[in-house]
Formats: sequence, structure tokens, C-alpha cells
Amino acid sequence: MADSGLWVGTLTALTALGAGYLTARATLRAALAQARTTTRAEALREQRDRRRAAYREMMSCAHAFSAVTWQIDDVDAARDRQSKDRLLTQMYERIGPAIGDMNRAMHEVRLDGPAEVAAAADRVRNTARRVQPLLKALIGDDGSERRDEYDAAYRNFREAYVTFIGLAREALEVKTEGG
Repeated sequence: MADSGLWVGTLTALTALGAGYLTARATLRAALAQARTTTRAEALREQRDRRRAAYREMMSCAHAFSAVTWQIDDVDAARDRQSKDRLLTQMYERIGPAIGDMNRAMHEVRLDGPAEVAAAADRVRNTARRVQPLLKALIGDDGSERRDEYDAAYRNFREAYVTFIGLAREALEVKTEGG
């Protein structure tokens, strides 16, 4: 009888050890899964913050570029050719640095991605670069053809910019599982 008690005790102890081992493994797995989830969430948050900063900078540079081009209304309101040319020359002098800033911002977007947003930022920069020589061509020109080309180039820039904003917004959206 003492032997059966010893066996029951031994089996109970082994069962407890096995259960403890299994519990420890499950706890370890759960802790590792939680650590991975936390690390991934933090990495995604950091990526989103970097992207948001890069996108904001690109938008700020595009806005600064637009602020220069909006002065075309002042040119239209000027009374004489000399005043128009003076304003156009000032615009032309300011548009180069605005495009340079946009170029730098576009490279930041290119680094942080995703690829679709980077390509859209590149299109914004390239369409802005097309406006620059058309602005210079307006200096001393009284015809409507070059102005129409300038206006069309600016509209292309605006379309590219609006597309960039939409793609940037999509890239920053938080996607949850199942939705």
C-alpha cells in the first residue's frame, strides 16, 4: 500500500511539473507575442510620424511655391509693361529657391515612401519645374499664348499636388484588422 501512495505522489508531482512547464512555455510565448506586437506597433507609429513630417514638409514647400505663382494676379493688375516685368522678375527670382526647397522635401518623401506617394511627390516637383521657364518667358511678352502655357502648367502642378495629398492621406491612414 505504501508503494501505491508513492506512485500516486510521484504521478502527482510529475503532473504538476508537466503542467508548470506547459504553463511556463505558454506564458513565455504570450510574452514574446506581446513584445513583438508592441515593437511592431511602435515601429509603425515611428514610420507614420516620419512620413507625416516628410509629407508636411513637401506640402509646405508646394504651398511656398504656390504663393510665388499666385502673384500673377498682381502682374495682371499692374498698369504698365515695366511694372509687370518688374513683378515677373521678382517672381522668377523667388520661384527657383522654392523649387529647390521642394526638391529637398521630395527626396525626404522618397526615403520614407511608400513608392506611390514618392512618385506623386516627384510629379509635383517636376510639374513645378515646368512652370519656372514659362514664368520667365512672360517677362517682356504681351501675347496671350505664353500666358496660356503658364496657366496650363500651373494647373498641371495643382492637379499633381492634389493627387499627392490624397495619396499621402491614404498612406497615413491607420488600417485595423478586419476593416
